[in-house]
Amino acid sequence: MTRRSTSRRRFLGAAGAAALGGLAGCANPFGGETTEGSGEELGVPSLSEFRGSGAIVDGRPAPGGTSIDELPDLSGSLNLYIGGGEGGIYKGFIGMLEDIYPEFSVLDSNSPSASLAQTIVEEVEAGATQADLFWSIDAASLGFVAENDAYEPLADEALEPVPADFRGADNAWVGVAGRARSVPYNTDVISESEIPEKVAQFPETEALRGTMGWAPTYGAFKAFVTAMRLQKGPETTRQWLEAMREAGTDRHRNEYLVTQAVADGDLTAGFANHYYAMRVKNQRPDAPLDLAFTNGDAGGLVNVAGVLQVKGTEKDDLITNFVRHLLSAEAQEFFATVSYAYPMIPGVEPVGGLPTVDELNPPDINLADLADLEPTLELMSEAGVSG
Repeated sequence: MTRRSTSRRRFLGAAGAAALGGLAGCANPFGGETTEGSGEELGVPSLSEFRGSGAIVDGRPAPGGTSIDELPDLSGSLNLYIGGGEGGIYKGFIGMLEDIYPEFSVLDSNSPSASLAQTIVEEVEAGATQADLFWSIDAASLGFVAENDAYEPLADEALEPVPADFRGADNAWVGVAGRARSVPYNTDVISESEIPEKVAQFPETEALRGTMGWAPTYGAFKAFVTAMRLQKGPETTRQWLEAMREAGTDRHRNEYLVTQAVADGDLTAGFANHYYAMRVKNQRPDAPLDLAFTNGDAGGLVNVAGVLQVKGTEKDDLITNFVRHLLSAEAQEFFATVSYAYPMIPGVEPVGGLPTVDELNPPDINLADLADLEPTLELMSEAGVSG
């Protein structure tokens, strides 16, 4: 099977098959296990407690990787700056850790990731660091902190399970959950073979003219355009934006609405992060919706939510252990099945038959460079596609 046939269209059939299974049929190495810490038994919940629910989740195999049972106990407090968006889901997992470890607590400050990145840099420069750890929903904000030397390298043992593409230079940060750009399309209207392999081909594809949707105000879309600018140059990117606008691409407020419109048949296809299709399919298993992924360009960008150790913290050991918990089998299963994120470790499958990360072919760019957003906003304005 070629990369294209493996990676572009797998989740529809798998989602239907998964609906036939259930957790009762899964091997569960986590149930009933305990770990010793501070003189008392600490119970780790069963796998089902970490796993989401629904048609695209049922019947999954037990995750591989290191179990929480195998990690040292968490003890102490962390001051965490956590980005908005998926931050509520991430805090749900943190709450589970606090339940497992009574002597562990997290004090969090929740704001947009870009704002928190700026705050961290300013605090470090002023010698008044407040945070121990920064959890950003995107690599751009992590890259901004790293470029301004406001971080301390993470320990090798914390990063070890994650592929190099999803780590910062000098161990500056590590991805804990991924999201892929994708092309949701309506299977009642168009076939997979009609979806272009390159994003540059979309404006000239007759079957898609006037039938596509996008959400230019959305942060993920701006990151996608930034990736195109970095890979193809500003002029080519501006021309593409203009061509898509002139082709009648329909503007929506966010990418979930784009994906819903595709599933409803109001659009033939669109541009969106992969997990919006997962949400639709979990609610509507029979929706005529599938995903395509372009090859080697911005249409197949894989971005990450990740964590960075803030310069000046004195909690190196606790941070190392906490990050290892975020990359445990249970945590990665939680992120994959609750937020439908791409797992960052081998042995944990993405939901719904999605291609694995190593089966995708994203553009060869440094994710930290996505922080350079201003030229992208100027390009979008020039092209009449203002965010």
